[in-house]
Amino acid sequence: MSDEEVLAAVRDLAPALRERAAEAEALRKVPEANVKELEATGFFRLLQPRAYGGYAAHPGVFYAAVKEVAKACGSTGWVSSVLGVHPWHVALYDPRAQEEVWGPDRAARICSSYAPTGKVAPVEGGFTISGRWHFSSGCDHADWALLGGLVTDAEGRPVDMRTFLVPRAQYRIDEVWDTVGLRGSGSNDIVVEDVFVPEHRALSFGPVTALQVPGHAVNPEPVYRLPYASVFTTTISAPIVGIAEGAYEAHVAATRERFRISYGQQVAEDPFAQVRIARAASDVDASWLQLRRNIAELYDLAERGTELPLALRARTRRDQVLATERCVAAVDLLMENAGGSAMRTGPGAVQRAWRDVHTGRGHAANDPERALVLFGQSALGLDIQDTML
Repeated sequence: MSDEEVLAAVRDLAPALRERAAEAEALRKVPEANVKELEATGFFRLLQPRAYGGYAAHPGVFYAAVKEVAKACGSTGWVSSVLGVHPWHVALYDPRAQEEVWGPDRAARICSSYAPTGKVAPVEGGFTISGRWHFSSGCDHADWALLGGLVTDAEGRPVDMRTFLVPRAQYRIDEVWDTVGLRGSGSNDIVVEDVFVPEHRALSFGPVTALQVPGHAVNPEPVYRLPYASVFTTTISAPIVGIAEGAYEAHVAATRERFRISYGQQVAEDPFAQVRIARAASDVDASWLQLRRNIAELYDLAERGTELPLALRARTRRDQVLATERCVAAVDLLMENAGGSAMRTGPGAVQRAWRDVHTGRGHAANDPERALVLFGQSALGLDIQDTML
């Protein structure tokens, strides 16, 4: 299948995913049927290396597919984005680690929890790690986990941050996810108890940020020359844009038929309702257009083997975090004009989207001040030392 054929197959799944959105919320994880059907489209291989049967696709195709999934079911969109991007990260690892993941099973899936909450101890040949990692979306559907950790010196001072690749047999999942929004994302805790991780499965953030990683030796495709921060933060915003777009479409469809008894008129004839629809549509469109533009420019430079300027990386972070902010505001605007019935619990698409975007907004990648200050520093010519750029 070509990249575009995968995208078309994902679009065809939308009705089934939408039908199971309530089931995802009830289960507090993505239904197995959703994952199997997405796998059959080739979605999870979009960012997987060609050496292991993947497409090493243009990331714009991946994010477009995520958006389509999220329009139908926010939780499935969130999980598909997170699980779908991890093959990209594993492709940066030592070839031995890649072989351990995909050698036995090219369909192996990887979850993550990048916040360095566990304990790390250097030992001969690698590290031992222990602890509890939170918010691992889609972990029930994964065979491996990427877990963040700080490496310290003899005085306990952090000297390195690494991401440890751990097989499913060496950790357990604690089912603690019970939230207002993104209920179906199954973002549970991962618990590890004194597990040895060999050096080749412990990738430092330094080489990743510098775009000089061991995986480049076997994966020459341009997608693996993109900055981690640009790829991963866009991975968090893309489903939120999709959720907002789905809410917009549902709201417009409902408004066409809605009659407001208080004013004795069809809501579609209310000019104030029309203005809100216009504002929401513009914010969602602007969010998507900027995300797509920035990723396309980064990919084009990577494809040509050209240096990726810091100003573009800073702009990508700026627009990513503002995409989330705009989409949350757009869904708020729609909910304010949706009437009391929209607030009832049940299958309503807009109220579910409203809960989902606010929950997604809480992700660390969506902290606007921390992201926007990086762009301001770049614009002013100041020195920037930040791994999330």
